Amino acid sequence: MQFDPQQLSALSAILQRGSFEAAAADLSVTPSAISQRIKALEDRVGVALINRATPCTGTPAGVRLAKHAEDVGLLEAQLSRELSLDATPGPARLKIAVSADSLATWFVTAMAAVPDVLFDLVMDDQDYSADWLRRGEVSAAISATTKPVTGCDVISLGKMRYIATASPGYMDQWFPDGVTAPRLAQAPCLTFNAKDGLQKAWIDAQFGRRISPPTHFLPSTQAFVDAARLGLGWGMNPAQLVRGPIRNGRLTPLIANTPLDVPLTWQVSRIMAPVLQPLTQAVRAAASKGLIPA
Repeated sequence: MQFDPQQLSALSAILQRGSFEAAAADLSVTPSAISQRIKALEDRVGVALINRATPCTGTPAGVRLAKHAEDVGLLEAQLSRELSLDATPGPARLKIAVSADSLATWFVTAMAAVPDVLFDLVMDDQDYSADWLRRGEVSAAISATTKPVTGCDVISLGKMRYIATASPGYMDQWFPDGVTAPRLAQAPCLTFNAKDGLQKAWIDAQFGRRISPPTHFLPSTQAFVDAARLGLGWGMNPAQLVRGPIRNGRLTPLIANTPLDVPLTWQVSRIMAPVLQPLTQAVRAAASKGLIPA
């Protein structure tokens, strides 16, 4: 089945911008034209593609179809480069699942090395980012899963090192006699979101038991570091972001020499792998400098 490019562009624009009006402005057409294109596309496929709310979101079929449009754009861009065509279709859009910590430490370097691509990043925990690939909603993902998703290639990148850190004042308040399991059960910690299991994984590695300390939820990598530095709680912070604060005494490890290393992989759709080879090379190069060798 072939699809009208204008209809696919309308669908993608709505999902990216969140409304028919914003999509119309983005494509320099009227909202009525956008509505007509979506209706024609929905009539053709026989299912609803847009959840008409504020903001508009895609139904499962709509998300898959928008992903198809993205893939077509990438293939067209590659073909234009290979044929040295003067009239290129413009920057291709690429949707990738990546963790906030990778984005804050090393992944942007890979993005900057690949021209003519508009990145659409989905933020998710590295333990769950592969789910976006399974649903066919992204072309690639930074993942902590070493088992390849069906239909994907998996490339080992290295290990993200985390250090359990807190401020000296926090350590004096909560662990004056050292870090113990009973004190950990009472001391506030920091958690990125409900999917973040790093703090509990570190506790289990050090004490061999499950402890659920009281926690602040802070869905921001930089806020995580700042909150630890200001004594709000302790948390697992990327080593790259806390080496300086540890050196200048503003942060301290809870227990010396107890890092938590999380292996990361690059999982990429096998169908799109040839098109994404430049990005894959950039990701591997950036990871070689930003991660610990596997």
